[in-house]
Amino acid sequence: MSSLIEDYALLSDLETAAMLGSDGSVDWLCLPRFDSPACLAALVGSADNGFWRIAPRGGRGPCTRRAYRPDTLVLDTEWETATGSVRVTDFMPPRGQDPCLVRIIEGLTGTVTVRSELRLRFNQGRVLPWTRGDAGRCRVAVAGPDAVWLSTDGPGTRGPGTRNTDAVPFRAEGPGAMWQAAEGSGALWQAADGSVADRGEDGSTVTDLTIPAGRRVALTLAWTPSHHTTAPGALGVPADTALKETTDFWRHWAARCRYQGPWREAVVRSLITLKALTYAPTGGVVGAPTTSLPEHVGGERNWDDRVCRLSGSSFTLSCLLRSGYHEEAAAWLGWLVRTVAGDPAALQSVYGVAGQRLLSETEAPWLNGYEDSTPVRFGTAPPGGRGRLDAYGEVLDAFCQSLRAGIDLPRHAWSLVGAVMDDVAAHWREPDRGRWHGPARQSVHTKVMAWVAADRAVALGALLGAEVPDAWCVMRDEVRAQVLSEGNRPGPRSFVQSYGSDRLDASALLLPALGFLPAHDPRMRDTVHALGALEHGGFLRPHTPDPSLAPGDGREAPSIARTFWYADALAALGETGRAQDTFERVLAVRNDLGLLAARWDPDAHRQLGNAPLAVSHVALVRTAFALRDSPAR
Repeated sequence: MSSLIEDYALLSDLETAAMLGSDGSVDWLCLPRFDSPACLAALVGSADNGFWRIAPRGGRGPCTRRAYRPDTLVLDTEWETATGSVRVTDFMPPRGQDPCLVRIIEGLTGTVTVRSELRLRFNQGRVLPWTRGDAGRCRVAVAGPDAVWLSTDGPGTRGPGTRNTDAVPFRAEGPGAMWQAAEGSGALWQAADGSVADRGEDGSTVTDLTIPAGRRVALTLAWTPSHHTTAPGALGVPADTALKETTDFWRHWAARCRYQGPWREAVVRSLITLKALTYAPTGGVVGAPTTSLPEHVGGERNWDDRVCRLSGSSFTLSCLLRSGYHEEAAAWLGWLVRTVAGDPAALQSVYGVAGQRLLSETEAPWLNGYEDSTPVRFGTAPPGGRGRLDAYGEVLDAFCQSLRAGIDLPRHAWSLVGAVMDDVAAHWREPDRGRWHGPARQSVHTKVMAWVAADRAVALGALLGAEVPDAWCVMRDEVRAQVLSEGNRPGPRSFVQSYGSDRLDASALLLPALGFLPAHDPRMRDTVHALGALEHGGFLRPHTPDPSLAPGDGREAPSIARTFWYADALAALGETGRAQDTFERVLAVRNDLGLLAARWDPDAHRQLGNAPLAVSHVALVRTAFALRDSPAR
């Protein structure tokens, strides 16, 4: 589709998510999990790959206004037309048994004819389902293991298991028929006042609804396995009841936020987003609900972020703990402990939402990509070879934070620490591919994370009252000395991307947060000031651009998370004014709903990359705390 990435809202039931554009179109929906095949995939393809749009008939532009209801993930979208105004309220109730998406249409003034157009395409936007009507109020679309049910709840509609004598009878018409009427009228059913009419149109279900002021009609889409022969239980819940329960859930959850400060609205919205990206059954947090939204339009940097990455896991944990979400932090730790159990040498940098290791990556040539950015990828295969050393540091840092916060570790955790340290000791001197998956080199960030692993292992021993081998302390000191000696460039001192390199890397901003050096150490001060060279339009690039590339030729757009890290570092140096300016500059590029993607392009003034990105929102919360607590404030 042609919408900008920042035109999309996030809806979630804590097990999957939908992306809803400002034009009223759901262009991305995976059922029943975040990482399931998409049944609406227009976001990375075209309308032919599936969408569900509800908007005034005849209009194709954006809404007049929209907003989440305060402290919730319930979205109100309003249109003003020549004949009146109408509101659509969209939400996904936190998962009970079956995933569902509820869309309530309400007339505000006058009378508006609203059109609902649903085009389902299973298996990543390429399979037309077989369709049928049931004996109640539902329509059913089936393909392979998936069944999607559509129900109408409102004036003139039928309740479950009741008979509507005004309805037109219907029959299944085969693949793509989309609930054609048996009587040839084109209507699946029609209320006595003629206000609702469904018809099949070019492989879609089109419903025209005449909505006067005060009328409410709800459409609910729910998923079940195709072998289930009865309607999902969610369809038996009145839409207004589901709305109240969903609103109450999010407001009660948001009220637990401990942050009190000038940016509370932004912090709460980011924490709600983080919660929405949490797979509730396991506690795993996906990087984003989307795949293949490009970091460079027209390029190949298109990744599937519907996975859980170990990179940043300790910051996610600290963000939750500091914000008052102890249960969520414990669930995330539980996912982490279960996931990394086994052979430390086989540790991966990325896992599935249930902790699965056997991940694969495929491409979808039938999808033309967001703004023709191909390939579209589904799945994320972990890098080959040994697990990355920085993952060890992330895991042990998370263990250490958890114990200090009063979250118990399982009994086998200490033996896991010992196995991790054996592997780190054996391999920390080796070059690796680092964060950027380039050629093997002596990555400074990887070495620092090896130091973190050793440092936290020693701390864990003290916390658990366990005997710590002297070799761990020796290795910790040796790694630190080597990084301080080899990881700096001469002249204006600054840490670099790898030993012997002149390239800067924004990951050096994390050294104080990781405890490697105090923020006021002269080497850190020089590094922060040197990293100002990575600024572009007031935002920070991840690292020094490749000099062999022409401007705009595949260069990475600035990173939103790293720009927040830069604000943290400036605040720690006492440059609070610059830090706050940087922070608020990033806040200003959130979309109208407070959501952030992976990147910001200052030249095109648009967000890029998968959205909303968990790392970006974790970084926002951390910076808000850092600025609030800055001594200069």
